[in-house]
This record gives sequence, C-alpha cells and structure tokens, in this order.
Amino acid sequence: MKEEDNDVLEFPEDPEVMEEDSLEEQTETEAEVEEEVSEDENEESDSAKIKELEDRYVHLFAEYDNFRKRTAKEKEDLYSSAVAEVTKQWLSVLDNIDRALDAAKAAANEDGEETESEDKMLQGLELIRKQALDVLAKINVTEIECDRGTTFDPNLHEAVMHTEDDTLGENQIAQVFQKGYILKDRVVRHAVVQVAN
Repeated sequence: MKEEDNDVLEFPEDPEVMEEDSLEEQTETEAEVEEEVSEDENEESDSAKIKELEDRYVHLFAEYDNFRKRTAKEKEDLYSSAVAEVTKQWLSVLDNIDRALDAAKAAANEDGEETESEDKMLQGLELIRKQALDVLAKINVTEIECDRGTTFDPNLHEAVMHTEDDTLGENQIAQVFQKGYILKDRVVRHAVVQVAN
C-alpha cells in the first residue's frame, strides 16, 4: 500500500450542510440575544417595580406622619378646651373669694382697728386665694394683666364703659370690673374693664 492511501480522504463541504450549521449558529445567537434582551427587560421591569414600591412607601410614610401630627394637635386642642371649660366654671368661686377679701378689708378699715380674729380671717382668705391661683398656675392658667393704666387690648380685655380721665392716656384701663384669665395662648375669660379717653 502506498502512503497516499493511508491519508484520510477529505470530502468537499456540502453547501447545504454548511447552510444548516450556519442557521443553527445564527439561531443560537438570536436565542442568546433574545435571552439578553429578556433579561434586560426583566431588570427594567424589576427596577420599575422597585421604584414604584419606594414611591408608595414614601407616600405612605408621609401620610402616616401627617396623621400622627394632626392627631397630636387634636389631642392637645381637646385637652386645652377641657381645661378652659372647667377653669371657666371655677372662676366664679375665685371671684367670690376676691369679693370676700375686699369686703373683709373694707370692714376692717371702717372699724379703724382690726381685731385678732379679723386679721386671722383675712390671712385665711388670702391663703385660700393664693392656693387657688397656684392650682391655676399648675395647669398654665394665669391672670390677665389689667391694672389701672394698662393699655387696652381687645384680644384680652372687654370694654363695657368709657370715661374721661385726665390722669390716664388714650385707651388705658381706668377700672377693672372682673379679672380675666388666659390658658397659654387661649383666653379663658376676658377681663371686663372701663377704658379711659
């Protein structure tokens, strides 16, 4: 045998077989591209979903925060309203204590000389008044300043009379008929006053 016979015979490539191989490669490449595109679409879809969920979370958190603040404000307003209403009812008792003090002082001045029992009664009434004012101060209720000569403020004072007084300036308080009280920024009862000029 000749050496040439030992060589492997090679056949010329069949164009149809080549075409099939090329089609298979092209199909595989197209499948890979479609797979990559579908992965990209899935990633974009996932990103969109994550973004949507983040937006919903932020919106929900903001709504909850607003609800919490609104509820706290309503609770504070409700408390203030309740304190103001109860205080308003008790102010008449405080007014009566003031009247009793004024009457006792007037009676002591008429007699000219206070007895020991009258002095103790005055001290007791003053202690009761001080205790009542301390209780009001603990719940942030304070007396509205309205001494003679104080400037009239329509937000705090209620004018029921006007008078001409040369010793006072314009819109100054001449006399206080009833004391007023305020709870933080809320007026519980306006001071009833007489305004000069």
